[in-house]
Amino acid sequence: MSNIVYIATSLDGYIADKNGSIDWLHTTPSPDGSDLGYSNFIERIDALVMGRNTLDMVLSFDCDWPYTRPVFVLSNTMTRIPEGYEDKIFLVKGPLTTVVASLNEQGYNNLYIDGGITIQNFLKEDLIDEMIITTIPILLGGGSPLFGELVTPQSFELTGSEILINQLVQSHFTRIR
Repeated sequence: MSNIVYIATSLDGYIADKNGSIDWLHTTPSPDGSDLGYSNFIERIDALVMGRNTLDMVLSFDCDWPYTRPVFVLSNTMTRIPEGYEDKIFLVKGPLTTVVASLNEQGYNNLYIDGGITIQNFLKEDLIDEMIITTIPILLGGGSPLFGELVTPQSFELTGSEILINQLVQSHFTRIR
């Protein structure tokens, strides 16, 4: 069972700019159309867990629903699934340890944890086992940081690093417990 982060950050550690935009993610051209390892990663995943802000961002994209796995949305205020997504999105709430245990009991053992606040909250509860972070060579100078404050430090081991499309660095970290 693993809770895994797969995300991109700017050089200065932001996942969205000062306006909440992620348009900067597309500033580095990918001439060969590489998915930067996403297909291999998602094959390992049983389900996604994200917050409502991330869901709202995904729903704003001008594309078909991008996920082939169930998406569990953490929200204390959302009461309905958007129309047309009833078989794709499921609402969950409660303490993260309880949510994860419930998903694991349902057979969802490898969870993709997505969204800044959600990732920060999982880290606060020491519930992240792996992080795959792709660094994009841009300085945003502010915005939504990937990481927040922790009660105690957490150690991770670098288990791999790769240069992608001669521009990006994708690093894979595993939690040392």
